[in-house]
Amino acid sequence: MRRLTKKKALTLVRELDAFPKVPESYVESTASGGTVSLIAFTLMAALACLEFFVYRNTWMSYEYEVDKDFISKLKINVDITVAMRCQYVGADVLDLAETMVASDGLKYEPVNFELSPHQRLWHMTLLHIQESLRVEHSLQDVLFKAAIKGVPPAEPQSEDTSTSLSACRIHGHLYVNKVAGNFHITVGKSIPHPRGHAHLAALISHDANNFSHRIDHLSFGEVIPGLINPLDGTEKVTADPNHMFQYFITVVPTKLNTYRVSADTHQYSVTERERAINHAAGSHGVSGIFMKYDISSLMVKVTEQHMPLWQFLVRLCGIIGGIFSTTGMLHGMVGFLVDLICCRFQMGIYRNLKEAPQDVQENNESPAPTENDSEQ
Repeated sequence: MRRLTKKKALTLVRELDAFPKVPESYVESTASGGTVSLIAFTLMAALACLEFFVYRNTWMSYEYEVDKDFISKLKINVDITVAMRCQYVGADVLDLAETMVASDGLKYEPVNFELSPHQRLWHMTLLHIQESLRVEHSLQDVLFKAAIKGVPPAEPQSEDTSTSLSACRIHGHLYVNKVAGNFHITVGKSIPHPRGHAHLAALISHDANNFSHRIDHLSFGEVIPGLINPLDGTEKVTADPNHMFQYFITVVPTKLNTYRVSADTHQYSVTERERAINHAAGSHGVSGIFMKYDISSLMVKVTEQHMPLWQFLVRLCGIIGGIFSTTGMLHGMVGFLVDLICCRFQMGIYRNLKEAPQDVQENNESPAPTENDSEQ
């Protein structure tokens, strides 16, 4: 009974076979079939390689949600060179609540405003990258993928003596509240004041004012080497001692998750404005560099994604099966058309050859001799 059950089961399985085997004696190999097979295998290999490159590639996905973190501090990273001596300028932050932030994290380093040939080459390269980013926004994804987590390399120290240095490099970081504020660099050192703050600028001559500046780096949040911010490489030069430069910045909290780095940082957009201070002409204000920033309530999640392995295998099977089926159908259709045309020609030739011997036979037939003809 068990053997009969096994035989029935095997018979049922054989009947469900969707891939019946054809005996080799009924299979005929042709040159056209081999050519089509060679073309199909070549296409399969080429498309499989391209699909593998697509599988290895990654892309960035963007998600938006409300930023619920309003307690933590915001880190401002600054590296600005001003064309004035360090004893003449001061930098600080005043937020919307009129809270003055101590600038203990900033360092004042005497430098030359003019760049060396090597530094100028890097500065021109940075400006070219910034121009490309404004035109092609997809380059930002490339920067996100190339970003690494670590400490940025330290810049080489200047070899000039302090007596020949007429500019001041202000660099470091500040921790501020996550509210709108104003980071500014103006004449005189800042001092605390019950109603805000003030700068000791009364003893400094206006002729010494020169707020030509170069922003080597300005970012918010954690510093991530490899990312380029909108104001990096900005250089403004003016000959007017009473000049105001204003930058209006909108800061967007950003969570970056790639295969190289996972960090909480910030992106920002900026618009700029500059004007000369002339009270007689109605242009009032204070000469200096003012960066007014505001924090966005939305947070952006930037995640690097990759094609799953199962999706790659499904697409690969679709490529192989599709090419195999398509080439088989095309080969069958072309073969049918060729056979149809050849059969028509062959049938016409066959008819001509078949009718021609009958006519010749009729012409060659002669009457059989009779007895009368033999007697004559």
